[in-house]
Amino acid sequence: MARPPITETDLLRWAEALSGIARTGLGFTESLYEKERFEEVLAVAADIRHAVDADVDHESLVDEWLKGVGKGVPGYVTPKVAVGAVVGNDDGEILLIKRSDSGVWLYPTGWADVGYSPAEVAVKEVAEETGIHCEVVGLIAVLDGFRLGFTRVPLYSLVFHCRAVGGELAPHPLETDGAGWFARDALPEPLAGYAQWGDLAFGAIEGRAAPVWFDEPRDPPWLGS
Repeated sequence: MARPPITETDLLRWAEALSGIARTGLGFTESLYEKERFEEVLAVAADIRHAVDADVDHESLVDEWLKGVGKGVPGYVTPKVAVGAVVGNDDGEILLIKRSDSGVWLYPTGWADVGYSPAEVAVKEVAEETGIHCEVVGLIAVLDGFRLGFTRVPLYSLVFHCRAVGGELAPHPLETDGAGWFARDALPEPLAGYAQWGDLAFGAIEGRAAPVWFDEPRDPPWLGS
């Protein structure tokens, strides 16, 4: 079987994976020898990241990674968690926001907050970003955002199907450059990752139940995106 071509996403994923392994190792080991080896791995990871993004300074990135090293369990490096909300209305439209940081359109999404359940984060993010009140219907997807190329940092995204129950459109002035309801045949551009989540989202809004979608395991996981 021919090896798939190496992509920028692959290089970013490998750099972050090596960085995570090295920082986790530094958080658990007391061996000076092992610490030196893990720091060398960090240097290699920074070289890979620099190859993808020339604006990334090798030494500054290694220093940043080292400053974030913890001890024991707090030092175990894991992906961040984001929560997204696919909100539908009675007209079968989807609620989308235009993100102020990237200028792309996407369903409301944000980092998981300590003290909230994932479903509670979904409701909170929708209200904060759009002014719309919603109720959670169910989980529709668990996405590896890094693997799908949605992000340049490792994260898992939990995507919930929600139903609008009230409120008025009031886009957050700092987090969004707009928000609105859109039919499937009248979606705005640019729209982030629609090929991956579009059918899932509108299937849920239209009442077509489907199993929770997730990224299929790769064998081995390091070959290709």
